[in-house]
Amino acid sequence: MKQNAASLDLFLLEDTVWIACAETGLSIYDFSFDRFFACRRPWRRPDTISAIGRFGVTTNYSQLYAELQATGVRLIHSPEQYRLASELTEWYPRIRELTPRSVWFSEPPARDVVEELFGWPVFVRGSRQTSRHKAELSIIRSAEEFDRVAELYRRDPILHWQPFVCREYVRLRPVDGATGDKVPPSFEFRTFWRRGECIGAGPYWAGFSSYQWTRAEEQEAMSLAGEVASRIGVPFLVVDVAQTVEGKWIAIECNDGQESGYAGVPPIALWNNLIEVERKT
Repeated sequence: MKQNAASLDLFLLEDTVWIACAETGLSIYDFSFDRFFACRRPWRRPDTISAIGRFGVTTNYSQLYAELQATGVRLIHSPEQYRLASELTEWYPRIRELTPRSVWFSEPPARDVVEELFGWPVFVRGSRQTSRHKAELSIIRSAEEFDRVAELYRRDPILHWQPFVCREYVRLRPVDGATGDKVPPSFEFRTFWRRGECIGAGPYWAGFSSYQWTRAEEQEAMSLAGEVASRIGVPFLVVDVAQTVEGKWIAIECNDGQESGYAGVPPIALWNNLIEVERKT
């Protein structure tokens, strides 16, 4: 989705941090700040401010950044930091040994190349994202399936503009719950990081399944997520981690916190924690 500066609601959250917000119409992204926090929209503001964006997945971040900068509003991530947080081709080299082995191509490669590199099954996705977690476009179990998916990839509105990524297929610890045509839910958690501190964590598949970690599992998962956040080193990062069937924790992906869905992370707690982090700086 493209965003433009004029469509964003700019406000000062609890007299602490500026937010540049746009509703997406999706509950996983949207949050009614005004219902729970003091939000000021002063008719005069400093000539230059730094703001956290909350606008869902956008395909024109560099343009949006430039538009806002022209009005004196600087988003917390430069376009370079945005790509580092959002694109597998950017963040993967920094956490290579903490996440499934991955290879990417400018377009879908020949199936023989993939078979030699990974064998079957293999997990495929775009560098930026999957196509709404559709299983048929993600988990490929044979050369014939790969040919079909490669053609669908070229026509998919979400995937066709992204580099084509093949990832080692890792069996994750399953959890109960039906996801329809999406990949099966697993013991996966989303974590939000602001200025190197975790400000929120919760089950990634909370909309489909009820599960939680033990204290020991949480400590191990958070240790991994914290290491990933440290290596990526951007101001507002999301790190998704999951446990394999063997009990090992791995990083699934990174995302820019400005456009990531909340999943099972309580938004009120997340923003309260972010405000506290800001007040300490």
